[in-house]
Amino acid sequence: MLDGLRAFSKTWVAKILLGVLVVSFAAFGINNVITDLGSSTVARVGDEEISVSEFQRSYNAQVNAFAQQYGQVPTAQEALAMGIPSDVLNGLAGSAAINLLGERMGLGVSEAKLGEMLREDPNFSGILGGFDRESFLRSLSQGGMTEAEYFEDQTKLARRIQLAQALFADAAVPQAAKQLINRYATDTRTIDYFVLNATSVATVPDPTEDELKAYLAERQADFRTVETRTVDLITLTPEALAATKTITEAEVAAEYEASKEQLVILERRHVRQVALPSEGTAKWFEIGKAGGKTFDQMVVEAQLPVTDLGTLSQAEITDAALAAAAFGMVSGDFAIIDGAAGKRAVSVAEIEPGGQIALEAAREDIRQRLALAAARNEYVDILDQIEELRAAFQPMATIAARYGLTLYTLAVSATGAELAQVPGIAEADPARVTEAIFRAEQGKLTPTIGLTANHNVWIELNSIEPARDQTLEEVRDAVLAAWTAEKTNDAIVAEVERITQQLEAGLTIQDAAAQLGQFPEISPAIKRDGTSELIDLGDGTTMPLPASNVLDASVANAVFAGGPGHFGAALNGDGDYVIFKVAEITPAQGEVSAETSAFIEGSAREGMFGEFVTGIRDEAVLRINQQVLSQLLGLDQPPGN
Repeated sequence: MLDGLRAFSKTWVAKILLGVLVVSFAAFGINNVITDLGSSTVARVGDEEISVSEFQRSYNAQVNAFAQQYGQVPTAQEALAMGIPSDVLNGLAGSAAINLLGERMGLGVSEAKLGEMLREDPNFSGILGGFDRESFLRSLSQGGMTEAEYFEDQTKLARRIQLAQALFADAAVPQAAKQLINRYATDTRTIDYFVLNATSVATVPDPTEDELKAYLAERQADFRTVETRTVDLITLTPEALAATKTITEAEVAAEYEASKEQLVILERRHVRQVALPSEGTAKWFEIGKAGGKTFDQMVVEAQLPVTDLGTLSQAEITDAALAAAAFGMVSGDFAIIDGAAGKRAVSVAEIEPGGQIALEAAREDIRQRLALAAARNEYVDILDQIEELRAAFQPMATIAARYGLTLYTLAVSATGAELAQVPGIAEADPARVTEAIFRAEQGKLTPTIGLTANHNVWIELNSIEPARDQTLEEVRDAVLAAWTAEKTNDAIVAEVERITQQLEAGLTIQDAAAQLGQFPEISPAIKRDGTSELIDLGDGTTMPLPASNVLDASVANAVFAGGPGHFGAALNGDGDYVIFKVAEITPAQGEVSAETSAFIEGSAREGMFGEFVTGIRDEAVLRINQQVLSQLLGLDQPPGN
């Protein structure tokens, strides 16, 4: 089957298929829209369903990525205008179409292989580097994913990998193309240059009052407040409710007596280990131990790196041999034991003894545990009571006081950054709370915001401060700074233009620099990305010097925009202009390296597979559940209506 796919991928029919990129989007970007799907399905590609949870995870990930980049959570309408839902659906539809094709071809992955992939996933590693189930479950919970959904995603990923390898593993890039790409990436240039910035021009005189007023009038859009909404907010979680509980000393003492058999501290040991690379080294450690030398002395003599595993209980060490050795010696001792990669020396630097926890030490933990248990028992009742009080339009302050909850009065902007003051919201879903605040209307009841099953938020809109133009008196310092910066930049740009015109007329870069009391510098040989020559790391490997703040990638890009003798000016990341002239061009030497060749071919295969996925997706019949999708996005009308 796979050989047949490889052969097919090289035919003209396959090439035509890979070239099919049908774009038929309307409103949402896809025109096959119906509503005869179930309430748990957002869309379907052939027989492959895109579930509500699958879409929600991908959509939230893109919205959060946008918020992190731009500092503002987009509303549902803004996200729609930017095409975020369309991008999510297209990506999920492509994956669904490829998965459907893989299923029909009998591609898949065994349960044993899925288990191996899980155990080898570094995202779920524990302290000692092995698989840690707690980390796995925590990651699933944070991502809103079940174990079944995780393994289904891994199965789909395996199918995509198998298809990509079957169809495009043999795809080759012509040697000439590799050489051109290699030249593009590794040619170097040396330049003569000097820097021109604010210190190179005369100080701008202070503006008049009329100039400041005119400047503000022309750029009023830059000097506006943002809309803020002042709300009263309360949040209900078992932890918040537990903080209102009073646990008596008698209750604490009774709980201690009932549970003191479990109130013990496990013995913990500070464990370090060092891999012994040879039998000779292991023997050397054995001789040193017999002679009374310490672990640290042996490590220094052998010049070996030590791995500090931290302070652990025996149960936390999943390596049985390591656990037995570490908990079978006295503090300061060490032992030589076998390991998967050879022998190793294990040392215990310090021992924290275990034993029964005294009441005094356990008191606060017991108090918190009892309070949390009481809060969980009455959580649902309190939730219902708050809902009833809200339905009766009771003020948020009254409700908070009645149940001892903290009332937060916040002026919230569209970024929602102010919600960081409220415990738990920043870690849960501040975007949902922010969106609810900006959809609220004064005098009207706002619905409960359920962040999780045990985390509910209520808001009451008190006032709206619309965005407005700021007066000169409010922003005088900012306007003055902006005016000065602009006039200074204008002077710098004029100076840059004057110098480049002189260079065009034949002035040498040395004479141009001398006009400003400078001497041009000679750069190292730089590449197109601003990095320079390789440096030896002393272990047989090399690495390029990173781009400098002066000659960064922006400057390098301008340097490579012309041939021998090319000159110009480029603005770097520090806001300085670099006046330069190319002094020498050095073409890439030698053949294309194996690493570069592999990278080029891998990129080409990824591109071809991407086109293949697009073609398969567009050939499939995509059906969208408008009603469910609109509800997920919080739209009043289905997309396109």
